[in-house]
Amino acid sequence: MSPEKIRPQAASDTSRPFVKMHGLRNHFVIFDRRIDRRAFRREDIVRICDPQVGVGGDQLLTIEHPSEMGSAAGADAAMRIFNIDGREVSACGNATRCVAHLLLEETGGTELLLETGGGLLKCRRSGPMQVSVEMGPISGDWQSFPLAEEVDTTRLPVENGPLRDGVALWIGNPHAVYFVDSLAEIDLPNTAAPIQNHPLFPEGVNVGVAELVDDETIRLAVWERPGIATQACGTGACVAAFAARMRGLTEGNCFTVHLPAGALTIELVGDMAIMSGPVAYCCRGFVDCEETVYDFA
Repeated sequence: MSPEKIRPQAASDTSRPFVKMHGLRNHFVIFDRRIDRRAFRREDIVRICDPQVGVGGDQLLTIEHPSEMGSAAGADAAMRIFNIDGREVSACGNATRCVAHLLLEETGGTELLLETGGGLLKCRRSGPMQVSVEMGPISGDWQSFPLAEEVDTTRLPVENGPLRDGVALWIGNPHAVYFVDSLAEIDLPNTAAPIQNHPLFPEGVNVGVAELVDDETIRLAVWERPGIATQACGTGACVAAFAARMRGLTEGNCFTVHLPAGALTIELVGDMAIMSGPVAYCCRGFVDCEETVYDFA
């Protein structure tokens, strides 16, 4: 894909071109701020992500020039991630794959280094409309979340109904992983939402509910900040695999993690996780300060 396809011709002086993509139905509205440096207000982000009045998406992403530090480390570009409430977050695995794919199409390359709020991520093309990303490092440091107080992150003292004995892990964003016997029997909104809003997590937490099917297969659903059940969560898949091995539930290194919209492959290497999965285009168009103008392609 040429840069012109990432940045289509503007419909007006106030328009901002976007590309909408998804990774396993985790939807993103993507803007290239390397050319148009105008910032997004919180209310802009909320409106654009709202499917009733805007483009609709689980997050808004911007492609940026790397910082001075990122450039020195060899980063090709930077990515910023905003939730539907307008709050910026540091990491999203499915978002990283989508942005990496756009940049790889732009350059014609097979690998790149992407700067994010969670660190520098190595990305590579792993097949047609498939991207792999080295995610991590994964840590149980309670100060990274942050937690309201120091606790044993390997045995979280927060539970609700069948969700007990969780693991708190940081992978650029905070996760609490709970293993259950049968994922199908879990009412995710009613069981996970109280944990996400528990006082121990002053900035909230992504709550993953995982069922270990066998040594290399996991079923997973994630209740994500700020309070939605997305169809897939890349960072959640990484920490679920890591937590399963950390707990001694399996000695596997390579996992297939089945999410509501499909599967991701997670390979564990030390405290890192190599996440591989698909990306897809939805549409392209324009937004301005008052309304959304669609130009589907």
